[in-house]
Amino acid sequence: MEVVASINRYKYEVFRWRTEAAIPRKLALALGMACLTGLLAQLRIPLPWSPVPVTGQTFAVLLSGVLLGRWWGGISQIFYAGLGFAGTPWFAGWSGGIGVLLGPTGGYIIGYIFASFFMGYFTDRYIRARSFLTMFGLMLIANFVLIHGPGLLQLGMWLSLVKGKAFTLWELLWMGTIPFIAGDLTKAAAAAAIARGVSPKMAYNGEVDRDKKFWRIP
Repeated sequence: MEVVASINRYKYEVFRWRTEAAIPRKLALALGMACLTGLLAQLRIPLPWSPVPVTGQTFAVLLSGVLLGRWWGGISQIFYAGLGFAGTPWFAGWSGGIGVLLGPTGGYIIGYIFASFFMGYFTDRYIRARSFLTMFGLMLIANFVLIHGPGLLQLGMWLSLVKGKAFTLWELLWMGTIPFIAGDLTKAAAAAAIARGVSPKMAYNGEVDRDKKFWRIP
């Protein structure tokens, strides 16, 4: 029991520290998470029928909000997107530049920012959001709504310009979402398990449910 209590106390101290850290340290953490996102983007599997490859960076995106918090997780993805669009070659396939923003994957990268802010908000705001099942559900919303939503929108506009014709929703889903479902579910489950393991089950930042009694979901 002492070991468990020590681990829980350590998790609390780490999350409390990252919440109260000075701005330069938060900037460094955000830049580090952006670098991790860029590294995982190189885990890339091209699909012959789609201009959107399978990549690993959504794993880092989903965890960035949990690990860095309500604002700084999203800022880490602003760094990733902004520096990448400025020319840093850390998008999939060691690419970078404004052409990526205007290309078939630009919407997904913009969606990373929304997804990270979303995960950071719930992690910092609600103690009960830090269970595995709740985290997994939130990550599925972040992935398939906040990332794939703008991703499919951008993909559709890019295809209509390049191919000169409108694509149906089913065609867009087949190119931009359906091939990624299994991998995204796996990444979300792994990220949720890590989030469940590292996040404290006590208030560290004035959570709204800190004084409420509730049944915790495992």
